[in-house]
Amino acid sequence: MDIWEALAVFAAGIGAGTINTIVGSGTLITFPVLLAIGLSPVTANVSNALGLVPGSVSGAIGYRRELRGQRDRVLRLSGAAFVGALAGAALLITLPSTAFDMIVPVLIALALVLVIAQPRLSRVIQRRRERTGESGHPHGGPVLLGGMTLSSAYGGYFGAAQGVIYLALMGLLVPDDLQRINAVKNVLGAIVNGTAALFFLFVADFDWTAVLLIAVGSAVGGQLGARLGRRLPPTALRAVIVVVGVVAILQLSLG
Repeated sequence: MDIWEALAVFAAGIGAGTINTIVGSGTLITFPVLLAIGLSPVTANVSNALGLVPGSVSGAIGYRRELRGQRDRVLRLSGAAFVGALAGAALLITLPSTAFDMIVPVLIALALVLVIAQPRLSRVIQRRRERTGESGHPHGGPVLLGGMTLSSAYGGYFGAAQGVIYLALMGLLVPDDLQRINAVKNVLGAIVNGTAALFFLFVADFDWTAVLLIAVGSAVGGQLGARLGRRLPPTALRAVIVVVGVVAILQLSLG
């Protein structure tokens, strides 16, 4: 690639690292740029997955204050993320690239509905628990584990708006602050991207220049995203999630 293409990939990496840390969907920034510089879809996808790992790690470090006291939760969900990511990476190698084209926008739309309705639904669930004397599972229970495994499989396959789906599931099923949930999302994103990338190392070809440029850019973006994201109140953060999710649906639906 020439210098202008390299700068475009680097800038896309910064943008992706920033938006991934705040919400997710950074792949919708980097993936089209990699295609535009001439990479094949599979090479672009696997190079992007590996390049975004430092950004997810950087974002998680930036949110380290919100991660305090969540060790058990992170460990439980990390197993689901790992298993799901391996399954999704295997699907990318075996299934046609159009396999998820129809279902992904629907998944994102459902996730956005949950994000918008989450405060009301959480209140309804809490009132029901108070009536029945039940206590909510602090880590979401088996329902969340199953949902996160499936979401991570999608993340290992492609990953656009994976963070939106994570935030929707955890926001509904985990009784905790949205910023703390977002911190967990960043850790899980690093695990999914890292697991998928390691799998791809043995079965796919990378463009190592693109990987390096995205890695450095996304690491910078991860720190920017952590600074911006933690300043957003819950309502503003939900609004950002919805806007990003709608853009993702439009981009994926329109190709």
